[in-house]
Amino acid sequence: MNTGHKDIAGTGPVLAKFNMDEILNCMHCGFCLPACPTYAQTGLETYSPRGRIALMKGVASGQLPVDAEFEHNMNACLGCRACETACPAGVPYGGLLETAREVVQDHHHADGKPSAVRSLVFRHLFPYPKRVKRLGTLLWSAQALGLQKLASRTGLIRVLPGPMAEMQQAVSRVASPWKRSKRQTVMPAETPNTMTVGLFTGCLMDILFYETNEATARLLTKAGCDVVFIKDQGCCGAMHAHSGEMAGAKELAKANIEAFERSGVDYLVNNAGGCGAALKEYGHWFRGDPAWEERANRFALANRDASEILVELPPLSFTKPFPARVTYQDSCHLAHGQGIRTQPRELLRSIPGLDLIEMRQADSCCGSAGTYNLTQYEMSMQILDGKMVHAEATQARIIVTSNPGCLLQMKQGIIRAGLEDRMEAVHIMDLLNRAL
Repeated sequence: MNTGHKDIAGTGPVLAKFNMDEILNCMHCGFCLPACPTYAQTGLETYSPRGRIALMKGVASGQLPVDAEFEHNMNACLGCRACETACPAGVPYGGLLETAREVVQDHHHADGKPSAVRSLVFRHLFPYPKRVKRLGTLLWSAQALGLQKLASRTGLIRVLPGPMAEMQQAVSRVASPWKRSKRQTVMPAETPNTMTVGLFTGCLMDILFYETNEATARLLTKAGCDVVFIKDQGCCGAMHAHSGEMAGAKELAKANIEAFERSGVDYLVNNAGGCGAALKEYGHWFRGDPAWEERANRFALANRDASEILVELPPLSFTKPFPARVTYQDSCHLAHGQGIRTQPRELLRSIPGLDLIEMRQADSCCGSAGTYNLTQYEMSMQILDGKMVHAEATQARIIVTSNPGCLLQMKQGIIRAGLEDRMEAVHIMDLLNRAL
């Protein structure tokens, strides 16, 4: 049937990509406006959720073209999903944004303008765990040889694009290949066993924050879990999905679903808010797919954030006080995407001696948003600098967060604010492990 809508890349009408019922659920009431960081920064309607949905509606109906302006407005969005929390109609904005970016990429493929960098990252790096590990080994080698410090001292670091040159300051020491090779396949429970869980190690998470994964596993064993490092797991696909590379995201999801099914574990536990939100949305990704929808839904239901499952298990036993003034920065995809807010705070309050001070607008985005702090650097830094004003006001010694991207961003914020001598950023799993 000819719908009269514009075709893109031979994939059928743009209308078929979008869920028009979801688009039309937007009442344009404006409740999302105060929650949107980019609208707060600019005051532009096209930088607001309802404005972007209006543009999606125009593209889906064929009234607006998929042009550079549409692409810019979609990419300027953080994808933090704070608007979903604020929306009285329950509009699933995150899914609509992913569709819009997929439509943009379809348009580029149709025009024969695929990006070499995108192709390298999304097609030749992240789908291959061994290549990601080799990248980690290269980074470790550069750090071990002092090349990172040398480049900073001599100014050679300026050969990198500005955002990457600044971001590298926040990257901690990468675990050595030898240390990574010594990881046990199974870490047995230290207390009477309650369940067997798989730890989702992620891709970059297991390179840049290997110790955080190890700390998470140790905490789970202390709470009575046998922890399995599942073979053949890989990237969750979140970066692909958020960047409009949905076909690639689904291939990564299939590999993770199959690996989980073979493992026989009760739950799959992750410690990265962004990854966890993606893992829990596999059912949505495969909606209507007869071969994968049911399997994806079972997989999604078996996923838990580490803080989510730890509060359900026997409490951790702390042997001595941990006196520290701490504030918590919500991960957007943990708070808005998964609705997990109280569990991390409950775990922090369980640490004897810890003083938890709530930060103003703790659940507003820090500006990291996956690769946003690289691709939309100026906006990201404006949002980060505002976040650091609220963080400094708490007079906390430690900023705790629950997502690797947020952790890097908050580390960078501390450096930008000149607070290195009196503040540090720590993943919640590392802080719990430190307190034990």
